[in-house]
Amino acid sequence: MTVDVHTHLVPKGWPDLSVACGGSGWPWLRIDSERSAMIMVGVAEFRPIGPQTWDPAVRRADMDADGIDLQVVSPTPVFFGYERPADQAVKVARIFNDLTLATLAGDNRFVPFCQVPLQDPDAACAELDRCLAAGHVGVEIGNHVGDKDLDDAGIVAFLNHCAETGTPVLVHPWDMPGGPRLDRWMARWLTGMPAETHLSLLAMILGGAFDALPRSLRICFAHGGGSFAFWLGRLENAWHRRGDVVRGCSEHPPSYYLDRFLVDTVVFGSASLRLLVDTLGEDRVLVGSDYPYPLGERPVGEVVRKAGFLTADQQHKLLETNALHFLGSAQPREV
Repeated sequence: MTVDVHTHLVPKGWPDLSVACGGSGWPWLRIDSERSAMIMVGVAEFRPIGPQTWDPAVRRADMDADGIDLQVVSPTPVFFGYERPADQAVKVARIFNDLTLATLAGDNRFVPFCQVPLQDPDAACAELDRCLAAGHVGVEIGNHVGDKDLDDAGIVAFLNHCAETGTPVLVHPWDMPGGPRLDRWMARWLTGMPAETHLSLLAMILGGAFDALPRSLRICFAHGGGSFAFWLGRLENAWHRRGDVVRGCSEHPPSYYLDRFLVDTVVFGSASLRLLVDTLGEDRVLVGSDYPYPLGERPVGEVVRKAGFLTADQQHKLLETNALHFLGSAQPREV
């Protein structure tokens, strides 16, 4: 059995968000044909999409082709709306969360994760509770809200609610910095995504978030945890040698917290995967793909299946067991 914990969906039939949620400049969909569309942000093209993003039958066919049994389905971060007034973000979250459940229609091969208005922790907790009652299993959040990182008191309060409710959390980078040097070659995705994810892990550690949260919190960082594993030694060195600046609110050195989070396998290379397993441990890495977007892995799980350094038991953990523990189930589902 293989579980993919990192995929995205754009449901069909979402309304004009400027009318439904208020404000202007919300993403909208330009329909190009029956099988192709473009997510637009204002007049700018954001991302082309096809039926893989909205048609469960197409998703299931791709899962069968790649040998995937379960697929965690999360929102596409461009719809988070964290920069908006909270009342608008609540409305858009409700729209997409409800459409996600309607799109997946109770198919037990899909595990729906919701989105929440993270800029308002109380509203985020309320929307999470509503979604859990309706059928969502977990929540995807962005790695920051404006200038607030994941060690912000309000975000920590939300994560504590996730721990209390047993809700798995997927942290996904979003809203990367731009500028002339980053607007070439998809550099915001090639350098900004790893850097943003690394920064959010630093905030959880150095900002004291992990110290303030219970160990029961199940939290996974997408895209292999960004550049964190590669630079752990640098971070550890700085914590010990420049504690006057680096330690912040952290009670322990960074390596102490390696068993507090998981990362997915969206790293595309055997050497990078080996670094993750060697650094974080074989129990903290699980398959993700970023399906169905162009920078995702296909066939899903290939980097794990072709990793000659993994034992059969380790492969089994990365392909199935670790994901089931993350989702809160130690036993495989019937699919």
